Amino acid sequence: MTDDTHYRFYGELARWWPLISPVEEYAEEIAFVAPLLASASIPVREVLELGSGGGHNAAHLGERFTMTLSDLSSEMLDVSRRLNPGSEHHVGDMRTLRLGRTFDAVFVHDAVSYMTGEDDLRQAIATAYAHCRPGGVAVLLPDETTQTWAPGADHGGVDGPDGRGVRFLAWSWDPDPADTWTVTEYAFLLREADGSVRTVHETHRTGLFAREVWLKLLAEAGFSAELVVEQTTEDRTPRDCFVAHRPA
Repeated sequence: MTDDTHYRFYGELARWWPLISPVEEYAEEIAFVAPLLASASIPVREVLELGSGGGHNAAHLGERFTMTLSDLSSEMLDVSRRLNPGSEHHVGDMRTLRLGRTFDAVFVHDAVSYMTGEDDLRQAIATAYAHCRPGGVAVLLPDETTQTWAPGADHGGVDGPDGRGVRFLAWSWDPDPADTWTVTEYAFLLREADGSVRTVHETHRTGLFAREVWLKLLAEAGFSAELVVEQTTEDRTPRDCFVAHRPA
């Protein structure tokens, strides 16, 4: 996430993340991503994830790789530490993070969608390049590109074993198709273990760029990049995935 808006979603509501987006729902997506991370021209053992959030990707990727996780939200990293106690965690903005070392592969999931301007996206890609070893690979999987985005609504949430529960509605729309961002309105119903329920509404702004822009910025950074369309059995439009190799 970016620091333009301090979203409650990733701050005070972080403890609800396992019920908003359960870890088991990531299994199929990561089964698609893992071979792409392993496609580097060097052996891939160490992977850096930028914008790792609550660590649900890493919970699956950690079965195959040594994961280092970074996110702007310390609260989300606290959630991740409980799930991924063996992984390194670093608080940092994906636009400016510099850990002073490189990795065999870099993974950037949907948190990159919070890059709402082309300069933001360029900086995030530069961070991926700076942390990618020669011969390594970066895999970037935004929620949407201009070619795949459509207005609509989604819902979800589950109950937890402690009696807590979440249900949410996400409604996405584009106030101005001429710019590079869209809006998602989130409405949450949060039930505590004692049965009390409260509602939270929050507006998120996320970036939207054409495939050509992604490929151009990746090439400018020094990557050799290609578009790979996600394979999924879910009832939704497959995501555009960008696989970017750093020359050896």
